[in-house]
Amino acid sequence: MHRNLTISVVIPCYNEEDGVRQVLSRMPREVDEFVVVDNNCTDRTAEVARSMGARVVAEKTPGYGAAYKAGLKAATKDVVVTLDGDGTYPPEEIPRLVDELVDRGWDFLSASRFPLVNPKAMHFMNRVGNGVLTVAAAVLFFKPIRDSQSGMWVFRRASLERMTLKSDGMAFSEEIKLEALLRGLRFGEGHVPYGERIGEVKLQKWRDGYENLMFLVRKRFGLA
Repeated sequence: MHRNLTISVVIPCYNEEDGVRQVLSRMPREVDEFVVVDNNCTDRTAEVARSMGARVVAEKTPGYGAAYKAGLKAATKDVVVTLDGDGTYPPEEIPRLVDELVDRGWDFLSASRFPLVNPKAMHFMNRVGNGVLTVAAAVLFFKPIRDSQSGMWVFRRASLERMTLKSDGMAFSEEIKLEALLRGLRFGEGHVPYGERIGEVKLQKWRDGYENLMFLVRKRFGLA
């Protein structure tokens, strides 16, 4: 608990045995609940997570968004925080980000990775793709977001009741931010240091980037 608010952390995973071990070992004491989503893992991710006190939820539908929808449904505390299972987002920053959410009176905080503290943490082409999608979101929705693809969010769980979240894929990351903005939630961004990933890269740059862009277009014109 922190600031009289209980905290759930949701971590979607596909074969992140080594990463999730490190992420959970770095979790601050203020966190009350860890929900790890096993999205068809073939390694020991689920076993490792359970051994470290996490509640593991299985989701058979493949995809980042599908995993998140299962994990968010399972979260039970006042504030939900999301992290990737690869160690790139810093669990140590959770209390500070919750402070920022509360002090600024926000409902939803998205953790921006830019400017990068460690330039080696993100490949140049990933930075280009992130920039293209961030500009596309701003142009299509007139909602400027510094980091539309960030995967670390801090928000009041009650906010989920006001969102309509559909994407089962990587576009979920931009969708949840846009839903927060379009539904009138008090939205802001806070900076976090982004680190180098542990384990194998799962992102398919060109395919995922194209699908994210097409999702933005479909959502803008009511076709998502």
